[in-house]
Amino acid sequence: MADRDPEVIKQEIAAARDRLASTVDLLAERANPQRVAEDAKAKALGFVNQPKVKAALAGVGALTFLGMLRRLRRR
Repeated sequence: MADRDPEVIKQEIAAARDRLASTVDLLAERANPQRVAEDAKAKALGFVNQPKVKAALAGVGALTFLGMLRRLRRR
């Protein structure tokens, strides 16, 4: 085994520790439940705000409303 300078080894260990800490912080941020929920909400709102989706939802709402009116009139 080659002899290595202890100071170089200490510097390598410190650098590895810093990289590991950075990676752990990044993973903790990505796995944060609040952040995951906010991302899901943003994606859902982005999908719903598309013109085609808005039109489809309006149509479903109108049909539901008309169906309820029809049931109420039959009573």
